[in-house]
Order: sequence, then structure tokens, then C-alpha cells
Amino acid sequence: MPGIALVGVQWGDEGKGKITDALSRRADAVVRYQGGNNAGHTIVVDGERYALHLVPTGVLYRHCTPVIGPGVVVNPEVLIEEMDTLEARGIDTSKLLLSGNAHLIMPYHLELDRVTERRLGRNRLGTTKRGIGPAYADKAARIGLRVQDLLSPKIFAAKLDVALKEKNLLLTRIYGRLPLDRDEIQEQCRRYAERLEPHIVDTTLFLHGALDRGDTVLFEGAQATMLDLDHGTYPFVTSSNPIAGGACAGAGVGPRDIGRIIGVSKAYCTRVGSGPFPSEADLTESEVLVELGAEYGTTTGRKRRCGWFDAVAARYAARLNTLTEIVVTKLDVLSQFESLKMCVAYEFEGRHYEALPPNQTIFNKCRPIYQELPGWQEDISDAQTKSDLPRRAVAYLETIEELVQTPVSSVSVGAAREQLVDMSA
Repeated sequence: MPGIALVGVQWGDEGKGKITDALSRRADAVVRYQGGNNAGHTIVVDGERYALHLVPTGVLYRHCTPVIGPGVVVNPEVLIEEMDTLEARGIDTSKLLLSGNAHLIMPYHLELDRVTERRLGRNRLGTTKRGIGPAYADKAARIGLRVQDLLSPKIFAAKLDVALKEKNLLLTRIYGRLPLDRDEIQEQCRRYAERLEPHIVDTTLFLHGALDRGDTVLFEGAQATMLDLDHGTYPFVTSSNPIAGGACAGAGVGPRDIGRIIGVSKAYCTRVGSGPFPSEADLTESEVLVELGAEYGTTTGRKRRCGWFDAVAARYAARLNTLTEIVVTKLDVLSQFESLKMCVAYEFEGRHYEALPPNQTIFNKCRPIYQELPGWQEDISDAQTKSDLPRRAVAYLETIEELVQTPVSSVSVGAAREQLVDMSA
């Protein structure tokens, strides 16, 4: 069976973790292909809540092999802590595979992320301060340290010396910070190497073997389309490529290896941090969505900005990712509203845009054009089939299908694993 890619349609936080978890039941391997511990997937299993940041969701199934691909940036301390936490809760992490080609997030990346954001002041990007951007910058500059370097102390020491010479100059002379200690970092990384060595493999070779056998491989994206480095709302984006095409580069497979591309979208919109957000709701509506949807970041705990479903952005994401279907999450959150809005176009200086505007200036200043839809004001949390949903809720989903030009295959009506409605049933 070809691979399955799962991508976010909006600005992240769409509930991809739950959908990945549902698909993992029938997957043989689940691959994280980009990002770092700036992302978080929350999964509820039998009332137990699991917050995963680096370990792929497939770890919750014994039959499934979780894989961290070469496109991920890895903070080894965070990864080990996450593995220990899972083990303490009875989750086996022994099958976890970690690419030797993945780049490491080093202590100086964390420090530089913090001081750079502080220095930007009002122009800050709203990063998670997890060192993701600086780690990817070093990767592109070809001065990064990789997971495989942990296994070669001499090579690691030589590369660390080169990196620290530059980073300590930046920290001390530009930002007025204390220099980082080389020996301390090296000793920390020696301990990380001892713990992680059994998991470090050529993950690309493993994945090609799995695909050749006909295994089901799920490619798990972090963040989302509108945060893509090349195709999102730059510069208010992440430092990697969450789109479906990024799965090929980040995991090391070819386009023909992925036959199904599932987009995940909330029934409304949220985003964390700075940046344009055309369909952002007014303060009163936003606060209602925050409270009903528990809209706080899994990784940072920050309150999310909330707004109405943006069909323009979703249609853009559907084309860019060549989506085969959409899963809509948190439909139950909208059950409290008497009337709903859906952004169907943008307006700027008298001109309407049904596609994303050609430049960021327009996108930053455009206003949403809404279509009003009636709410259903019924509890849908027990719905199991399409026929269990109120007529108006189905009409809302059909409007999404029409505007995004992509079928809705399933709908989440609550946080638990089983609260997922198959729209074909």
C-alpha cells in the first residue's frame, strides 16, 4: 500500500495528533519528517492525555514503528525526557528509530533563539524559543551537528569547536551574554549518545524496505501549510516545510511513494504567535472559541488566536498539497453558536480576492468577506455516523467541501479517540 501523508491545512494546532493516532491503528510505521519540539500532538486514550513533541504518534501502538526522519531537528535532552515519560506510563519506546542525518538542536541554538526574539521587540516573530530556527539556519549554512556526530567523539568535538567559536562571539559581543562552556556541552552530549545509540539508524533505508514490502507508512507533519517556510505567511512561519511535498525530502522517499494525502482542518481557525490572520474573530467571539475549544498551545501553553473558517486559505492548501481528502476537527465546538461565519473571499481597496493575494502587503491588510450560515445548537459529541449529525452541521461541512473543492472524509466531534465520524458511513 502506498504511503499516507497527513498535513495541516491552516496555521497548525488542527488536531493532527488525534487523526494520526486513528490512522496509526492500521499503519506499520509512522514517520515524523520535519520540525522539532516546537510542535505538539495531544492524544486522549481511555481518558489518559498524552502530549507528544518529538516522538511520533505511532509509539502508542505496539505493532507500529515510530520513526524520526532526517528532516527533523532534534533536541536530544527533550527526546530522552519524552521517552522516559512514556516509559514511566507503560509505553514501550524501544522500537523508536532516529535518523543519523537529523540535525541536533544545541544549547547555543536555544540561547540565540531567546536573545534574538527579545532583541526584535515589537517585530518579534513569536517563535516557541525552542532553538528550531537557529538549528535549521546552521543546517543550511552547513555548520550544523547531526545525530550521527554523537557517535564519533573526535568529529563531534571538532565540529563543536568551530560552531562555538562563532556562537560565543555572537552571544558575548552582540548580545552581552556569557559564553557557553565547550566541555560542559561535550559531556552532556556524551551522555545523550549513550542513551540514543541503540535507536540511531538509516531510517531512509528502513522506510524503503517497508514500502517495498507493501507496509502502510504514515508521514506525520508538524505545524501546517500556512506556516510553511516557502509557501506560508513569511516571515511569520516555521523554519521547515510542513507541506506534503516536504514529506519526500524530510523522510527520504519519492513522490510516487505517497498515494493518499489527508489535510486536517479545524471547523474554525486558530493561530499562535504573530502574523496575518484575515478571518480572526472579534474579541468576544474569540474568547468564546478559546474557552469552548480549550485553545492553548500543547507546547507553549500560549492562548491561541481564534477566528472563523477561512475557505480561501484552505483552498490554497488543498491545491498546494494536492489533498485527496479533508478531516474536519472540533466541529462540536461550534455547537454553541446560533449563527456561524465562513470566510469566502478577501477584500482590499475595493478588489476581491478568491485566491491568496499575490503579495504579503495585501494579505496583511485585507479584510474577510463572510458567508453567514445557521448554527445547529445541538450536542453532537455522541454522533457515530453522518446520519447522527444535525442537518445544519452536515450543510456546514458540505459548504466546506464546495468551497475547498475537496471531500470531507471524516469529522471529529470530541477529544477522545472514538469521537470520529466517518462521513462515508
